[in-house]
Amino acid sequence: MTTHNIFLAGGTGYLGTRLIAELLQRGHSVRALAREGSVQNSAPAAVAADIKQFVYVSVAHPAPVMKAYWQTRAECETVIRAAGLNATILRPWYVLGPGHRWPYILKPMYWLFERLSVTRETAQRLGFVTLQQMINALVNAVENPVQGLRILEVKQIRRF
Repeated sequence: MTTHNIFLAGGTGYLGTRLIAELLQRGHSVRALAREGSVQNSAPAAVAADIKQFVYVSVAHPAPVMKAYWQTRAECETVIRAAGLNATILRPWYVLGPGHRWPYILKPMYWLFERLSVTRETAQRLGFVTLQQMINALVNAVENPVQGLRILEVKQIRRF
């Protein structure tokens, strides 16, 4: 396996702390940043530093709730595209894991909505992923870089 030098914005967050542990265990070198506005600042910095791969955790969109949140993430995706970076963008809706378990009560409704033609697309786009699926998808993005842009929606994230 090829090891990579990785820069991670949001290294102290819910996903970041767990991702760093997994990447270090796999032999990668990781540097992390945690500060407000790091996504908008990271894309131009990555271009200036000739970064070969950029991985960004966005959110599923559009969505009927949390409009300002997903619109901000969509704007960050636009910055990444405009920078011309080779990038993987992951679009989970909600990550289930320690401290994030309340949505489990909604899983039976999601099961039903994913089977009804009128709600299927929305339920699949705004479905839940597990913390382990996200970590696996992020590690895969690091270890399998792309040329151009790759977007992983909920359906693709669940495969990991």
